[in-house]
Amino acid sequence: MPKEKANLNHLLKNPRLVRPAIAVLALFAAVFPFVFSLYQINIMTTALIYVMVGLGLNIVVGLAGLLDLGYVAFYAVGAYSYALLNYHFGLSFWLVLPIGAAMGALFGILLGFPVLRLRGDYLAIVTLGFGEIIRLILENWNEFSHGPSGIANIPRPGFFGVELSLHQ
Repeated sequence: MPKEKANLNHLLKNPRLVRPAIAVLALFAAVFPFVFSLYQINIMTTALIYVMVGLGLNIVVGLAGLLDLGYVAFYAVGAYSYALLNYHFGLSFWLVLPIGAAMGALFGILLGFPVLRLRGDYLAIVTLGFGEIIRLILENWNEFSHGPSGIANIPRPGFFGVELSLHQ
């Protein structure tokens, strides 16, 4: 093992250094919206969303060893579940958040039940096909998903009475 990597592992395992680092990161996260511009906040929000998607993909591909090329389709199912339930029924973000997660999980179970017997390239082809089917449905079924324009004017969520809006 290279010396630099050994030193980094030693630093990460030292609780006297990790706890203050976590505290500094938490303070930075709490102060970030008040210090930086709206543009930078939106960029960071998008980056953190993609970090969460990447962590989930790491579990599927890295830890489970399954080559899932249509992983983003489950993200799309959850996101459109929220958008459509909010658009048509006016349900709030916090009410629909677990419903969107459950819809993504349901589609994962429905696809996974018959497909998880496949391995390697065959699993990759089936999941890629599922991802393409979801993409084509969302782009072409205009009455359902408003096509390539997407669903506009979805209100931002509130957090304990604080409206998380774009206005500063």
